[in-house]
Amino acid sequence: MQTLKAYIDLTRIQFFFVWPLLFLSGLFLSFQVYGGFDWLLVAKAAAIALLGFEAGFVLNDIVDRDHDAKDVEHDKLTKYWRVFGGRPLPTGRVSLRGAYILFAVFAVAATALILTLPSPHSYWVLAIMAYSYIVEVFYQFRKRGQRLPLAQLIGRTDFSLFPVAGYLVNGQPDLIPLLYFLFFYPYAQAHLGMNDLIDVANDEARGMATPATLYGLNGTKIWILSFTVLHFIGAVFFTSVLRPAAVIGVGVGLLLLLIANMAVQKKATPESALKVLPLFHAAMLVYTASIILSHFL
Repeated sequence: MQTLKAYIDLTRIQFFFVWPLLFLSGLFLSFQVYGGFDWLLVAKAAAIALLGFEAGFVLNDIVDRDHDAKDVEHDKLTKYWRVFGGRPLPTGRVSLRGAYILFAVFAVAATALILTLPSPHSYWVLAIMAYSYIVEVFYQFRKRGQRLPLAQLIGRTDFSLFPVAGYLVNGQPDLIPLLYFLFFYPYAQAHLGMNDLIDVANDEARGMATPATLYGLNGTKIWILSFTVLHFIGAVFFTSVLRPAAVIGVGVGLLLLLIANMAVQKKATPESALKVLPLFHAAMLVYTASIILSHFL
């Protein structure tokens, strides 16, 4: 049972449905332009998303295992992302060898599924997956010592490219995935700022250079608000290529982000940010679900 709990914490499996939805939102936008809707392709894309993202989670823990051992708080962000509130690699509940094997299984399985896609779609998706893993490693190393938040600014491009990869499963690199990226990247940065605000004590103990440790809590508050504003601007352009139901979904999601920002701007503390972090995740779920559902409406 303890081993099972450790692997649940390692994979953050309770969020398993989120990553396929994000990936599929891009795929369903491609159906809007290129047609080709097929349930088998949808299932294959969902599996690619789940396996690929889970591999990224495991890779994150492998690279950061020594620094994670220095955590001083486990009741905030760690507990939010990990059901049982533990980091399995530093505590030895999962061996490093076991983590490498799990990463390889997830990554190889995702690659095998991607290779079943017709070219050039398979090449585009593989390229984004490889780039994402490289950037994830860069992010983990770079944030250990920097004067400017380059790790964060570059590192969150991988998350922002996830729905783009979903689009390219069936579509071409045209205006729509670009608009999706420009809409989603500021969201990813605002979301990262929330995480860093909540986890500031651990990042200070680990010597990490994040917006919260570089600029303080008030500086992080400005980071979150600034990228949220950019996200709202991106929404203006992105919604121009969406169907009505998806536009409504984006509007609801933006309202949730507005509420979260009002709370953080009023009181920029780890506790206040943790209370409204679910609104960020709810916003993303509303975005992706409404894009997918708009295909059938």
